[in-house]
Amino acid sequence: MSWIIRFIVNAIVLWLIAKFVPGFNHNLGVGGAIMVAIVFGIVNALIGPILRLLSAPLTWITHGLFAFVVNYLLFVLTVAIYKPFRGNGEINIWLADLYGAIIMVIVSTFIHMMSESRTTTA
Repeated sequence: MSWIIRFIVNAIVLWLIAKFVPGFNHNLGVGGAIMVAIVFGIVNALIGPILRLLSAPLTWITHGLFAFVVNYLLFVLTVAIYKPFRGNGEINIWLADLYGAIIMVIVSTFIHMMSESRTTTA
């Protein structure tokens, strides 16, 4: 059941990124946010483990900092696949993607911490 909650939270966060981060489509509706969340979930499920496995030595050497690069690449791939998520050129494209990826990493970390605390106390 926790994957449904993660999906809903990711859809809400992606919608908020589209609304408030410059460089994304500010007119993205609920259906668009759901589509972006689906694409984001598929990219993370299929390509994420491969990238994490291939980058494991670099992640180990950098004490986990390279994981941010992997998450950035997954977010950029999501934006590249779902074109309506990209907005006009208010700011540089890579900077908009960086802001979006940082927000998604923070929210994903918080959700993971919350789900871990619920399983250890139950």
